[in-house]
Order: sequence, then structure tokens, then C-alpha cells
Amino acid sequence: MQFLKFILSILEILLFAYLAFGVFYILLFSIAGLFKAKSKTISVTKAERKFAVLIPGYKEDAVIVEVAKRALEQTYDRAKFDVVVIADSFEKETLNALRALPIILIEVSFETSTKSKALNAAMAQIGDSYDVALILDADNIMEPDFVHKMNSAFDKGYKVVQGHRMAKNTNTPFAILDAISEEVNNHIFRKGHRVLGFSSALIGSGMAFDYQFFKSTMANIKAIGGFDKELELTLLRDGETIEYLHDALVLDEKVQKADVFANQRKRWLSAQFVYFQRFFWSGIKALVLKGNIDFFDKVYQMIAPPRVLLAGLVTVFAVTTVLFQVFFPEISMLFSVPPFAWQVTFGAVVVAFLCAVPRVFYNGKTLNALLTLPKAFALMFLSLFKLKGANKKFIHTQHGTINS
Repeated sequence: MQFLKFILSILEILLFAYLAFGVFYILLFSIAGLFKAKSKTISVTKAERKFAVLIPGYKEDAVIVEVAKRALEQTYDRAKFDVVVIADSFEKETLNALRALPIILIEVSFETSTKSKALNAAMAQIGDSYDVALILDADNIMEPDFVHKMNSAFDKGYKVVQGHRMAKNTNTPFAILDAISEEVNNHIFRKGHRVLGFSSALIGSGMAFDYQFFKSTMANIKAIGGFDKELELTLLRDGETIEYLHDALVLDEKVQKADVFANQRKRWLSAQFVYFQRFFWSGIKALVLKGNIDFFDKVYQMIAPPRVLLAGLVTVFAVTTVLFQVFFPEISMLFSVPPFAWQVTFGAVVVAFLCAVPRVFYNGKTLNALLTLPKAFALMFLSLFKLKGANKKFIHTQHGTINS
């Protein structure tokens, strides 16, 4: 009996330590995100680089034509960028509409479709006359000055730059939650990280790379799901710095239904666990031997609890321990972690999210959307038991919104 109590006590302490570290980790970067990041102010070289705007899409007939048209509307010199649509499994009518536009259309077909395969196939065809590869999703809409701002970042010597991806639509409660989640991640893992001297996280779109550097790096990226995670870990392992431009905006469609939300999160969670296993020891080695804390920080993020799960679990434990303390004090005395510790951790969660959520979301629609948070928490929690094989198959998120 004593041995069992000892084991349960150890498990309780480990669980608290795991969640509490996750909370104070995001609190640190959330507070940092309230400040302005110090960026390079002196240009290394001024140039109008030639951009390849690469837009891979799988069965994206509903949005791709309008997205391609909007991608052409940049204030950047039209002769200095090409819009390259990589069409996988598009309808004939869609392909004909794309051919009528002043873009480069590349048709691809794979036994197993992946974003990395599509990008590699496109770069093999368009050649090496470009300076920068700019990656968009098939539903993304760039603000008119997006390419211009990206080019200015490359003037300062960066090889990898992540733009500010934000919600295109907030038309359902789940879309609002997804939009808030995106902005929280922007605040913590991109802006907050840059303020403290770490690299920005990549998102998977709205990001730009030195073309030759990207082409050679992508040749070794074989991910089926979460290609941006493998790419990011590879870049940080090799000592590259990822810049973040908070004022370079690209609009992204947010998921509108619970089932799509669940599938998307399952894919992301699976990818994180896979890459944690793959890069854990190299992350430890790089930290100890080279002092590469940037890479080790990213490896930790692969095993850190997702924000919705983190907030939900801490809330459940904080409330539960208080209830036991009030109604069953004799049982409460058996806990190894005192209720006060859970309450402090819960308070830290609240502060972290208050710092990270943009003020534009402080409205009635968000309050209504918050009522679906328990469902979102349940879906993510259940996803933890359905991760096996999720990173070995392509899970497509269908898009259909052009304007917010």
C-alpha cells in the first residue's frame, strides 16, 4: 500500500512539474511579446530580389483561382516575382481558369500527396533564376505590400523570414477559437521569442527563404505531415536564425467545424511527437556541445502541452483540488502537490493568455465562442489516443473561404 502511494505521489509530482513548466514557459514568452523585438536596422545589401511565390494545392478548386489572382496584386515590381501554382488533383475547369492567368502552372500527381513533394517538384521545373522562395497555402491572401516587406528583411541579411499569418474568417465559434489560437502562437512563439533573442517558429505558409538555400534544404525533407516542423528543426539544428515580421500580413482560412478542428489538431500532435523522438538526442547534444539553445528550445516545444490542453488540464486540476480541500479535507491531505500550487499555476495561465490574446477579440462573439472551449478541449484530449499513424498519411484540410 505504501509503495502504491509512493508511485502515485511521484506521478502526481511529475504531472504537475510537466504542466507547471509549460505554463511558466508560455508566461515568460507571452510577457516578452508585449515588447518590441530588436531587429537588424542596417541593410547588408539593398536589392530587388526575384521571388518565386509557390502555392501548392491539393483539390483546392474552391479557392485557388481567386487566390492566384490576388497573389498577382502585389505592390512589388511585377517583373520581379512569379506566382507558381502547384496543382495536385484539380478539376479540368480549374486548370483552364489558371492557364488564363499570367502565372506559372505546374501539374503534379503523387501516390501519396505531400506539400514537400509538391514544392520539390515545382522547384525542379522552374529552375534557379530566383532569389527568394515564398511559400503560401492555397487559401492564403497576401496583403499588397507583403512581398515588399519580405524583400526588406532579406536586405538585412536574413535567410529565413516568417510573416504574420492571421485569420481570414471568424464566421463560426470554432473559426474564432482557431483565429485566437493563431494569434496566441504568433505572440508567444514568434514575437515573444524574437524579443528574447530566439528564432521565430515557422507556420507552414507566409514564409520566405533564400531560394538556393531552401531548394537544397527541402531536398532532404520527406515529411508527410508537419513538413514545416521538420524544416524548422533542421534549420535551427544547423544554426540558422528565423526572423519574424509582425507587420507583414497574410490572411489564412480558419477551420469552421469541430470535425475539421479535430483532424487538424490530430495531425499536428502526431507530427510533434514524431519529431520530438527524432530530434531529442541531437537537441541535447547541440545544447551541451555547441550551446545551441535555440534548437533545444524548439525540441522542447515538440513535447510541450498544446495551449488548449494545457489551459484545460490546469483549470480542471485547480478546481478539483479546491473542491477536495473544501468538501473532503481528509482526502486533500493525501495530495503531494498542495492546492495552492495548482491555483498559482492557474493564475499564471490566465495572465499568459490575457497578454497574448489581441484586444480585437475582447467582444461578445468571442465570449460566445468560449462556450465551445470544453468541446475543443475534449476533442484535443481524445486526439491524444488516436495519434498512431496520423503522421504517416496525408490529412487534407478542405478550404472554401476567400473573404472574411
